[in-house]
Parts: sequence; structure tokens; C-alpha cells
Amino acid sequence: MNETIVHLKQNLKTLNLTEAAQIVEEILMEAAEQQWTCSEFLQRLLRHELVRREEKQLARRYKWASFPEVKTLDEFRLEEQPTLSKRQFQQLRELLWLEQNYNLILLGPPGVGKTHIAIGLGIEALNNGCKVSFVPMDHLIKLLKTQEISRSSQYRLRRIYNSDLVILDDLMFMAMDRNEANWFFQFVNKLYGQTSIILTSNKGPEDWGELLGDQAITTAVLDRILHKSEVIQLSVSVK
Repeated sequence: MNETIVHLKQNLKTLNLTEAAQIVEEILMEAAEQQWTCSEFLQRLLRHELVRREEKQLARRYKWASFPEVKTLDEFRLEEQPTLSKRQFQQLRELLWLEQNYNLILLGPPGVGKTHIAIGLGIEALNNGCKVSFVPMDHLIKLLKTQEISRSSQYRLRRIYNSDLVILDDLMFMAMDRNEANWFFQFVNKLYGQTSIILTSNKGPEDWGELLGDQAITTAVLDRILHKSEVIQLSVSVK
């Protein structure tokens, strides 16, 4: 490697163009073979840098989302869900509700695809540049209970609060005591108006009082979540 290329690589790294630095020698050789202009060479080099940055950012967003598994909307068997039309499904996929800070409440018994749709929409949001967090309700309560003593809980909650979309999975999984219900309200209140929520549950909002145990807290939570929301009831297909 000649001294000019060594200096070029070092300068690119100094400018934080590390991906370009890794491939600049290869692109220089290609440029010589193809007789590119300086403009063509520079465009190719910078395009490689931008593409690799976008790929890395997407990979980080996937990691931070903490999906339990990857389930896309293309894999969802819409024909087996009689209560969700193709038009409604496509409207959800277009993410206009996310742009307008709407919440989605996916209701239905186990096995109807609530979590699949939630993850699929989360992946669509990720691929459109959004920050997404997936949190099972039992894990969220543990985070809220330990946030004062655990740095990892504090770190995870900061990630969640900075998300554009938060997916709360399986709301009715466990009953909360008064302190837990109050922490949950504070959590929802922090997200209110700035972050969209997808919430999955096997029971409707009218039954959430059983989970939260306190009518005043239940009313306050419902006020935050149901304001600007769409409720989607899923059902078991009849064959």
C-alpha cells in the first residue's frame, strides 16, 4: 500500500468516514479500470459510507427493540382473521397512525395474532427509521420496580421513553398492586402525547380495572391510552 493511500485512509477515519476508509483502495482500483471521473469516484465512495451507516443504524434499532422473535406482516395469514379487512390491514401498515401519535389496542383471545401484528408493525416502523421498543407487561413491571436500584433498568427505561413506538404485550398477564399500578400510570403518562403505544390484551379496557385494582388509576390510564386510539378486536377464525 503506497503512502498516499495510507494518508487517504487516515484522513477518512479522522473525518469519521470509517466505512469509506475500509473500501477506498478497492474503489480506487475500480475507478482506474473503469476510468471514472473524480465526481463518480467520490459519489461511489460516499454512497458506500451512507449505505453501511444506514445498515448499522437499522441493526442497532433492531437490537434495542428487543423483539422476542421476528414476525413480519407479510407472514401474517390475514385470510384466517375474519375481523380484519385487507383495507384496514393496509392502513395499519402505512403507519399514518404512528405519524399522528395514535395508539393501537389489539384485543382478542390467545392465538389470534395480536403479538404477530404488533411485532410486524414494529418492524415496519423500524424499517421506516423509527425507534421501537417491545416490552412484555411482566418485564415492564420489573423494570419499573427496580429502576431506583438498577442501572440496567434505568438504561432500558430511557431507551423505551426515547422510542417513537412502544409495544406493550399482554396487558392482562398479571394483576398489579397499588404501587405497581401507580408506576404504570406514571410510565404511560411519560409516553403520552409524544410516543405511540401498541397494546395487546385478551380483555377490553372495561376490564382493565381488574388488573390495576384502583379505579382512579384505571381511569387516568384509560384517559391517556384511549385518547387518540384505535381499538381492533381480533377473533378466532371459524373453519
